[in-house]
Parts: sequence; C-alpha cells; structure tokens
Amino acid sequence: MSLSVIIITRNESANIAACLQSVGFADEVIVLDGQSTDDTVLRAQQLGAKVVLDPEWHGFGPQKNKALAHATHDWVLSIDADERVSPELAQEIQSVMRQSAHQVFDIPRLTNFCGQWIHHCGWRPDRVIRLFKKDRARFSDDVVHEKIIAHPNVAIGKLMHSLLHYSYPTAKDYWHKLQLYSQAWAQQKFEQGQTTSMTRAVSSGLVAFLKSYVFRLGFLDGPMGLAVCVMQGQAAYGKYFTLYCLNQGKK
Repeated sequence: MSLSVIIITRNESANIAACLQSVGFADEVIVLDGQSTDDTVLRAQQLGAKVVLDPEWHGFGPQKNKALAHATHDWVLSIDADERVSPELAQEIQSVMRQSAHQVFDIPRLTNFCGQWIHHCGWRPDRVIRLFKKDRARFSDDVVHEKIIAHPNVAIGKLMHSLLHYSYPTAKDYWHKLQLYSQAWAQQKFEQGQTTSMTRAVSSGLVAFLKSYVFRLGFLDGPMGLAVCVMQGQAAYGKYFTLYCLNQGKK
C-alpha cells in the first residue's frame, strides 16, 4: 500500500523541516505552497518534497483539495506544517493501511500550548479525519475550519496514537491565528448572509469559557489551562464581534 502525504504551506519555514522529517516513511510528500516569502519552498525541496506553487488562495478547504488532486497514491495522509507524526503513529498508519478493512480513519491530536501539552479544555482527544483512501473522501469548501468529508456509508476507523500539534509555541502565535481565523470565519458567514448581535458575541465568549474551563475540565491543566480557556472565550467573542462589525458596515 502506497501513501501520499499532502501539506499546504505559507511562510512555514520554522515548521516545515520537522514536519517533513516526521513523514519520511511516506512514498511521496506533496507541499502546495501559497506564495511564501520565506525559505519554506527551498527547505521543502531540499528534504525531497514535491513542491507545487500556487499563486491563488481561496481558503483552507479549496487549497487542500488542490493538494489532494496532486496526490498519486491510493492512500492519503493530510497534515499541517505545525503537526508531527510520531514514530508510533507512523507505524500504526502503515499497519492499518495493510490490514484494516476501513478506508477512512480519524486520528487523535495532542496540542502543545506555550510549551505545555494540554489534555483537557476540549483539546483532547480532538479526533480529526486525516488518513483516507483518495477516492473515499474530500475536503469541504470552507474558507476556514475545513474538514474532511467521507463518502456516504463509509465507516470511520479510529487510530490510537496521537498526531502531535505544535500550533501555539508562544502566546503571540495564538493571538495571530485568532485574528486570522476570526476574520476569515466572519467574512465567510457575512457572505452567506448571516447576521449577529453584540449580545450573541458576549454570550458566546462567556459560554465558550465556561464550557472549556468547567465542563471540559480545563482547570486540571493548571495556569496554562486557564489561559487556554480564556483565549477560547476571546476567540468565540472575536469571531462574532467581527461579524457584527461587518453587519454594521464597519471595518
């Protein structure tokens, strides 16, 4: 069984080497790069990836479908540049491709926030579909928060070992992503005709905090757990506030 790994990038120089090294077991690695201005492309090429340059950007879902179209093998593993496949997960992936009757699998993610692994707050196990046969799934067309959609009547298998997610090495990285995702989400909902209110924005922030800190046991992750939950409340408020501003005709 042959495996294609697909990764979309834009200015991922700090991440791409470790990411590619973790998928060295794959038969091919496709990097679809969207106008990087750093040395992401050079680093990827030096590590043996097949790099495809794309001058356009229509959102995460469409971009990942473009990368998927370049995959030449039956099995596909989709990962982000800030994710790593552990040796245990790599072995499990190779095993299920040979032996399992399933054709689509979800994988638990373990996320590192400012140097600490977060085991609660709704961040664990964070199961995401990432491994699938090419003709059995595709990405949604969402601009942000895209997901892999399996074909109808396809049973989803579950892998045991975690995909390691280094998305937020510093608080600055979190706030940067929060701004980008909030704006992209709000713009998408605005174009779909959705409206909101300041009451919805505030209540969404409060509910998100309480859900992650109390009901999803964020307090068990200590001070960093509290930070994560506060930021999740801010993220929920931020995206609805941005949509509210768009509804009001404000920047």
